Order: sequence, then C-alpha cells, then structure tokens
Amino acid sequence: MQGNGADRIRVAELVATLSYAADLGLGQPMAHCIRQTVIALRLADLVGASQPEREATYYQGLMINSYCHADATEQARWFGDDIEFKAQGFDLLGKHPAQVAAYLLRRVGSHGSWPDRARRLALLPISGRNEVMVFLSTHARLVADFAEQLELGDVAVASFRQSYEQWDGKGVPLGLRGTDIALPARLVQLSAPVEVVARQHGIQAAQNAILRSDGEFDPSLVATFCEHAEQLLDGLDEASEWSAILDAEPALARWVEGDKLDAALEAMADLADLKSPQFAGHSRGVADLAASAARGWGLPDHEVRTVRRAGLIHDLGRLGISNAIWDKPGPLTAAEREHVRLHPYLTERMLAGIDALAASREVAGRHHERLDGAGYPRGLSGTALRPLDRLLAAADTLHAKGEPRAHREALTLDQAAAELAAEVRAGRLDGEAVAAVLAVAGRPAPAKRSWPRGLTAREVEVLGLLARGESNKQIAGRLTVAPKTVANHVEHIYAKIGVSSRAAATLFASQRGLVGVFEADAG
Repeated sequence: MQGNGADRIRVAELVATLSYAADLGLGQPMAHCIRQTVIALRLADLVGASQPEREATYYQGLMINSYCHADATEQARWFGDDIEFKAQGFDLLGKHPAQVAAYLLRRVGSHGSWPDRARRLALLPISGRNEVMVFLSTHARLVADFAEQLELGDVAVASFRQSYEQWDGKGVPLGLRGTDIALPARLVQLSAPVEVVARQHGIQAAQNAILRSDGEFDPSLVATFCEHAEQLLDGLDEASEWSAILDAEPALARWVEGDKLDAALEAMADLADLKSPQFAGHSRGVADLAASAARGWGLPDHEVRTVRRAGLIHDLGRLGISNAIWDKPGPLTAAEREHVRLHPYLTERMLAGIDALAASREVAGRHHERLDGAGYPRGLSGTALRPLDRLLAAADTLHAKGEPRAHREALTLDQAAAELAAEVRAGRLDGEAVAAVLAVAGRPAPAKRSWPRGLTAREVEVLGLLARGESNKQIAGRLTVAPKTVANHVEHIYAKIGVSSRAAATLFASQRGLVGVFEADAG
C-alpha cells in the first residue's frame, strides 16, 4: 500500500481521525481513544506482545469504537441521549450487577410518555438485552470489515472481530473465553475503561474498579496494570498528541492513495451517515452530486476531486451530536440548535491533522455557510465563500431536501428546486451553483437490470425503507402489504446480504447506492 505521490495519506492518520469520531460518539474528550491506545501499547510491551500483536493493538485501540454510533437511533429509543448514555456507562466499571441494573432501569424510564416508559421497562430484561448484544456484534463486524478494507493484517482483523468478547465467556459475538480471545482485544478492552476512570477519578480508583470487575478482563493483565499503573498512565497528555501517536505506529507506515484513498473516504462517509436512518446515503449522494455539478461547470479534475472528497467528509462532525437532537420530531430548542451548528466545526477539528485533505476539509467545513452571512459555524459571507464552497452548499441543501427528516417527509425534486430558488432570491445560496446542481440532479436515474446478491426489486424497495429506520408495520403501510409479508422480505434480505441488523443492512445499501436520492452519472 505504499504510494509515491503527494495525493496520499497515512493509514495512521485516517484511523487517528476515526478515533476522534469515536471520542465524540462516546461523549469523551478528543484523544480518549488515543490515550487508551498508548496505555494498551505500553501494557503490550510489559507482557511481551509480538510485533503483529502490537500492530493490531495500535489499530484496535484507535478504531475499536468507530462504529459505536451505528445504531444510535435504537440506543436513543431505549436509553435517551445516546452520547450521554455511553459516557455514563464508564462509571459502571467494577459496579455490582444490581447497580448496573438500576442504572439501566433509570435510563429506560427517563424519557418519553408514561406508556412508552412502561413498555420499555417491561421489555428490557429480554428484548433490551438481546438488542444491546446485537449492537455490539454489529459494531465489531463493521469495524473488522473496515480494517480488512484498509489491509491492516490478519491478526488485526481477527482481533477486531473479538472486540466485545469477555474473559469469562459472556461477551459477543462468539462467547469466546480466556486466551481464546486475541491478546490485542484483551489489551484494549482493559485500557479503554481504565483511561476514563483514571482521568476522572485517579489511578487508585481505576485499580479498584478493575479489581472489582470479576470475570470481565484477563486477570494477568489486571495484575500487570495494577503493579505498573503509575508507569502505564504517566505522560499521557504528551504521548497522545497527534504527531506522537503517528510516530507510535509499530510497523512501517501504511499509505492509501488514489482509488484506495477514495474508497477509504467513502467508508468514512458511510460511517458518518449511520448516525441516523434519515442520513442513510447522504454523504455519498452529496459528494457525487457536487462532483457531477463541478464537472458540468467545467472545473478542472483536481477541483472535482476536491469537492467530491469534501462531500464525503463534510458530516463527520454529526457524530458529536446526540440522536435525541437529530431524531427529534418537533422544533429544536435554542440550545439544541447551537449543538447542531457545531457539527461543521467538529468536522474540521477531526481532520485538522491530515494535510493532504486540507483543501477538501476547508470546503467541507463551509457547507452550512451562506452568502448573506446567516450560515454557520463562522458566519462567512460574500466573496469569502469560493466557488467550491457554494457548490457543496447547494448540493448538500438539495440532497437533504430530498431525504426524510424527523419533522418532515422527503420533498420531490420539484419541491426541493422551488425551495432552493427561494434561497437564491433571498441571497443565501449562489444561483449559478444551484443551477449547476439542479442540472445534474434532473437527469434520469440509470436503469437497473439486476440487483446485488440476488435481491429482487421489491426487496431493494424494502431495504431502502428499512435503511431509513422504518418499522415493518410502517413499511407495510407504505407498500400496502401485510406486516408479515414485510417480515418475510426482511428475513430474506438479511439472509441474502449476510447481515443481522438494520445498521449493517443500511451500510450494505449505502455502499451500493441502494439508498439516497442521487447517483453519479457515468461522466
């Protein structure tokens, strides 16, 4: 995977960026995952890990929770604010099972109408637990698949698939126990919670907590951590700086470039869009729409590439905003709106260390700026917004209008075009950019002669609605069929594409252009 041109990125840069995404989704300060990686690597050295195991530990420490938001809508449905739920979950380390149960009951009963609370409380012991196990299994599968795409090696990929196994055999997805679990997975499983507890409550608290965590962690690693805790936790601030963690990569640097770089950015786009079903296929669609419009505008190839990559990365910052906000059906409060206005800034901060993406990062960070200065996050206006900035803003707005949102149905292309025309008249969007985007969006979609994995046209239709988060009952209503018929379709879809959760099915659909409102032309 070595490259020779300037248009290439170290894999370590990409996975460190993904670590920031995980930090946001976990409700932790940026560098939590980097710090846990440093701890895991130091622990690996103390226990004599092999070179392949150290490499796997490095990548797993940075990426283990990259997909923790993949089912954030379902998490929020059960437990309220999904980010707050995961953040508070670290406080459960070493707690008695009764305390853990009490916490879960409080979360389940903390939001929604009284009938909804009662229903969730009744379902939690069986359905709730099973669904959480599916969440974790899905996270492990998706991050392992991405590690395989990045060619991180067999040891790393196998370890990723065991991310949520436990020493006592009570983990998922395989119920592995003891040393059947790969050493990198055991190292990161321990390092992640102790980083949070030690940072928040001190070293002694971290030692006490893992000593009380009967059966969850490798006892030999627990003993080593407790004996060397001061050494393992010393100087984490310096060791977790961007340049330091890149230098800590155990092997010869891996690189991605050209088509492989674009494929990696597409995977990051899909990762961001899993945040909520309403975003399924959004970033790929915006990227392809903006690139096609730029090509139609006659822009040079390097600018077409810049704006397409900007479209792929423009919504990574969404991961830092709770689904209690994104999926809220009613008007947002002033405080909630301020949270939403942060997401382009978060995107820029996550990608700040990757020089090769500087041009795309700047364009991505401006997709909500407006010509009259009424946009966000910086309130830029007029000539401060360059042609690519204006083009991405138009593409993002049009694509979003064609997608369902919690407070409205998806608009038709004509309805969306009318709303964009009003934005042009009001001086917020650029008229030429809007015209360029509408010109390519109005092209007929290419005919589909066959569907992947033997899916039928009806199954593709069901898959698209499933990816949007609709229940079997809702899909049945849209298609005028019985819910049992939809259930059969879903069962067949899962079997054909080899998944077991909505999140994994959504990723499959996004990767193959089966969800979203725009597909790239052949030009």
